[in-house]
Amino acid sequence: MAKSQPKRNEIPAGVEIATQWSWRLLVIAAAGFVGIWLLRYFSEITVPIAVAILGTALTVGAVDWLEKKGLPRIAATALVVLAMLTSLFGMLALVGSQLATQFSDLKSNVVEGIDQIQDWAKTGPLNLTDSQIQDWIDRGKASITNSDASFFTTASNVGTTLTHLIAGFFIALFASFFFLYEGERIWSWVVALFPKAARDKVHSSGQTAWASLTAFVRATVLVAFVDALGIAFGAWVLGVPLTFAIGVLVFLGAFIPIVGALASGMVAVLVALVAQGPVVALIMLAVVIAVQQIESHVLQPFLMGKLVAVHPLAIILAIAAGIAVAGIVGALIAVPLAACLNGVVKHLVNDAQPYQDEPEPDPA
Repeated sequence: MAKSQPKRNEIPAGVEIATQWSWRLLVIAAAGFVGIWLLRYFSEITVPIAVAILGTALTVGAVDWLEKKGLPRIAATALVVLAMLTSLFGMLALVGSQLATQFSDLKSNVVEGIDQIQDWAKTGPLNLTDSQIQDWIDRGKASITNSDASFFTTASNVGTTLTHLIAGFFIALFASFFFLYEGERIWSWVVALFPKAARDKVHSSGQTAWASLTAFVRATVLVAFVDALGIAFGAWVLGVPLTFAIGVLVFLGAFIPIVGALASGMVAVLVALVAQGPVVALIMLAVVIAVQQIESHVLQPFLMGKLVAVHPLAIILAIAAGIAVAGIVGALIAVPLAACLNGVVKHLVNDAQPYQDEPEPDPA
């Protein structure tokens, strides 16, 4: 019996499988591109909403605790939001006060440092003359004088950005209030948008993502506080000015893991270099590195449980992708998003718990 010969125009199985995978991956990539484009296009809304979600994950426990103590939820929400605003503006006021009192001394140190650089340029290996140095200074003045148009353009852009920041602040404020007050009802409405067959998985995945986000944000706040306390204490011992402002900057920067606290700590090193000289700056650099080592090898593994544990390589890649998509805000949101996705992926390998629709509220 003769064997059946393959058809001449038959597509090989490997090519057919690769083709099927290719068009599916192209559809996923296109959907992801459109999603990212929409997020960036509506960034004046999506960014404040993301910040509000992070703030809600941090403070929802306080609202629940006050409600258990007998306080109405709306009053508990208002009290927590008021405490958040008081803390924010209190820190800004203290930073402004320290800048006002110590900036003049720092300015005199900068002027003295510039004079030392000029002396080194004349007596050091460059061996520049006074006329050459003055020529460079005149060129710098000329470039500043000839940039009036760009100055006004920059000022206009700063004004527009400030307007967007103010609008985003109020959007985040009101969104945080309603997320804290009736977040469960909002989530029930979101789940109801999905087909009934998918609601179980959507609800359980959302619960897992929220648990991961809450644990991650609270642990990040503790890590940021320890980073700020350690670096600010080291700056205070070394006599570096603007200690409290440095601590606040490190605290805010530490919300971007690995990169943020180190980058903001370099500001303390720069201030130490300007105010105290290279020896104190090197000691300050050693303090920053020591605090980072404690964070990476002690605090992060201890505070970040297995549910939100993300590999350092994944953190670096997430931060890089976030910066490429949305700058500093993208870097801030990327790591919590990676932690949520990590928790959801781990959860989806298990069976999801059944989801029950909440009863409709009483119209009265």
